[in-house]
Amino acid sequence: MGTVILHSVVSVDGFIADEKGDVGPLHDWYFGGDVPVGEDPQSEGHDHSGTGGGFRVSRASADYLRSMWASIGTIVMGRNLFDQVNGWEGRPPAGEHVVVVSHRPKPEGWHPEASYHFVEGAAAAIAKAQELAGDRTVAVNAGDVGAQIFAAGLVDEVAMDVVPVVFGSGRRFFGGVATQHLLEDPHLVIQGERVLHLKFAVRR
Repeated sequence: MGTVILHSVVSVDGFIADEKGDVGPLHDWYFGGDVPVGEDPQSEGHDHSGTGGGFRVSRASADYLRSMWASIGTIVMGRNLFDQVNGWEGRPPAGEHVVVVSHRPKPEGWHPEASYHFVEGAAAAIAKAQELAGDRTVAVNAGDVGAQIFAAGLVDEVAMDVVPVVFGSGRRFFGGVATQHLLEDPHLVIQGERVLHLKFAVRR
């Protein structure tokens, strides 16, 4: 089975968006560099940044993103994010499959060609995601659903793209996790422009 990674862009005080789901300046680094990489997850319904066109990042971030995105087989997301971005119109920003943790089924008639699977519960979601991903990475979006999966002991690594901004309040990277969890020392530290990429293994 591939590695399960909890991942998001995050402020230095641990928020992935404000209370309304607005990411503010958190994604600015995707468009402030000189190196084109990937598609904009919002152009033509493919992204959630809302700017159109492709990403342009620093060289350090470009190398990291290309490697990270290429490794992903399945994305796991919560229903709130799915509804907010309309599931990227069936075209996930990385990987071929998406598992949505939800008590409600896929909207009737919504992109039947897309490999999107609606599953109840953290354990079932990760099992389905790993089945679909095979040996590739399962990328879990941070936030409330990601926190449930993390608290259930189903996450192998935490990946954070830390942006130098303080939100003060909003939606937390680790959602409502209420108990202490130890991580290993970071095994990846890459300084981009207006972002610091970090990866930590979860201590077992």
